[in-house]
Amino acid sequence: MSEAYTKTGDDGFTGLLGEGRVPKYHPRMQAIGDLDEASAALGMARSICQEARSAELLLEMQRDLYHIMAEVAAAPEHAANFRVINSSKVEWLEKQVEALGADVPMPGEFIVPGDSPAGAALALARTIIRRAERGVARLLHDNEIENSELLRYLNRLSSLCFILELAENQAAGKSRPTLAKTS
Repeated sequence: MSEAYTKTGDDGFTGLLGEGRVPKYHPRMQAIGDLDEASAALGMARSICQEARSAELLLEMQRDLYHIMAEVAAAPEHAANFRVINSSKVEWLEKQVEALGADVPMPGEFIVPGDSPAGAALALARTIIRRAERGVARLLHDNEIENSELLRYLNRLSSLCFILELAENQAAGKSRPTLAKTS
């Protein structure tokens, strides 16, 4: 695209990949916006992370979010053409959670984000991913999309963000997270 704008959305509608247009406030567009915001939050975390494995994992997760956005943005009859996220991608996330989880102690209580800059950025990304997950769940339950692996992926992704938050806090010298409960 040579222009920074297309002017095709000036009427409040946006195009789907394939054919068709929907209002910009359609639940599909809400989910795509949340996924895009999640990717930006992961990018912010990636730019300040200290733990050696974090940057590589975060970039892979951002790329996966772009694949999810493409599938969600596709007209239903074209969605399979954009399908990249499947059960093996979910299993990959689960392996990352297990591997990193073995290296960081899990708190037995709720924690308060903010023990390190990267940890705080990952906590923010996790909450945005949870919002995107709710939007994708709505689309799945309303039969707007059909790939249930997208939902499973986002669920595991938020878990991995939590583990990465703990790892980043640890890399920043904070061995025990700040607990939400004061007593």
